[in-house]
Amino acid sequence: MYNSAVRGKLIDGDKSFSQISKDILAPIHAKTPLWWYAAMLVSLGMFGFGLYCKYITVSTGIGTWGVNNSVAWGWAIINFVWWIGIGHAGTAFSIFLLILRQKWRTAINRAAEAMTVVAVFCASLFPLLHMGRPWLFFFIFPYPNTRGPLWVNFNSPLFWDFVAISAYLLISASFWYFGMVPDFATIRDTAKSKIKKAVYGFFAFGWTGSSREWLRFEGLSFVLGGIAAVLVVSVHSIVSTDFAVSVQAGWHTTIFPPYFVIGAIFSGFAMVLTLVITMRGLYKMNDFITDRHVDAVCRILIFISLIMGTAYMTEIFIAWYSASEYETYMFFKNRLFGDYAFQFWAMFTANAVIPQLFWFKAVRKRMWIVFIISIIINIGMWFERFNIVVTTLSRDYLPAAWANYSPTYVEIGFFVGTLGMFLAGVLLFFRYIPMIAISELKSVAKFDKPNNGQLKAKSHE
Repeated sequence: MYNSAVRGKLIDGDKSFSQISKDILAPIHAKTPLWWYAAMLVSLGMFGFGLYCKYITVSTGIGTWGVNNSVAWGWAIINFVWWIGIGHAGTAFSIFLLILRQKWRTAINRAAEAMTVVAVFCASLFPLLHMGRPWLFFFIFPYPNTRGPLWVNFNSPLFWDFVAISAYLLISASFWYFGMVPDFATIRDTAKSKIKKAVYGFFAFGWTGSSREWLRFEGLSFVLGGIAAVLVVSVHSIVSTDFAVSVQAGWHTTIFPPYFVIGAIFSGFAMVLTLVITMRGLYKMNDFITDRHVDAVCRILIFISLIMGTAYMTEIFIAWYSASEYETYMFFKNRLFGDYAFQFWAMFTANAVIPQLFWFKAVRKRMWIVFIISIIINIGMWFERFNIVVTTLSRDYLPAAWANYSPTYVEIGFFVGTLGMFLAGVLLFFRYIPMIAISELKSVAKFDKPNNGQLKAKSHE
């Protein structure tokens, strides 16, 4: 049982059920603010530039990128792994904290799940265009065909990625959408516009809130949650195996699957922190996203940061202890003190050092500092992906094939376009979907109330 006297209230302001509904739905029923249009315009501009770069890639070819025969994987794979990592947050946040019975998750899980769906869409674009001929993408579908014995290559990491991404996207989107059905019904019942009533009524699936519907709803949530919990671990393990199955120095290691999964949760939780602090500031959600919620996520990031730092030092120790000249060169002469020393130390500082500031309560209580650190963490996780992909490929076993890599404006624009796509998706989420799960928030509101959890003011909403 959650003890609010010990752990603090989940909701500030002593709110009734009707007040909770009114406050959460206020941004949807209110007039769209001017800053939203400005932010959407910037996001669409970034997305448009990304579309232009995608057009150049498809019409001209991969030669417009900075990749070469040695560094065949560049920004495309770096950003693919980075977006997949961010996409892990929603499912990990919702499922693992649900299993652990953490009541405070209810104020944050909706935003995390929305972020997951958009991030996985962004990630899926990179391997698609990296194929070179994206119009032949159906060749990786394992379906009966007229191509005779020509089937998909089950040994190909590209096929593994396709299966992992498609399954993860399907389950994440389903988990996110079905969790919103009761809230869509609330909007339908409170909306004054006939169009809004019709649209939200369609997505509410005729929800009436009966006991039978709630039983089925909760049962479905646990079933989807159980499936998604497995995918959280398996998806990024599969992505890491793309690297680990090779014999390249710096890649051929068994630490990669857990290392990638923990890193994905780390970057995802940091992005969740960025998103909820933005929600809290723009929409005055301080009563629902309290300092205690932010403090809890910061504490989780401390723990994960320690694991990341341990993983980095373990890689360095194993490279030295193995006495392999290839591993030693890769880590000591290429990453730590070589051509890519800046990228390595930027990664180490951002992921293993700076998050330790969260040990201090004064830091955790200042939202602007927490916001900046959350962004620094994701920059550091991007550098981690860069270190993994580029440093290994640029210095392989044959010195005659060594080559440096630098991205072209086409690759940079492609990435900028996905950032714009992500921001546009988040803005649409802010505007048209309840940012916090109303039904789940009401279910935990009783823990903040005296008299056996009875609310002082009741409502049928």
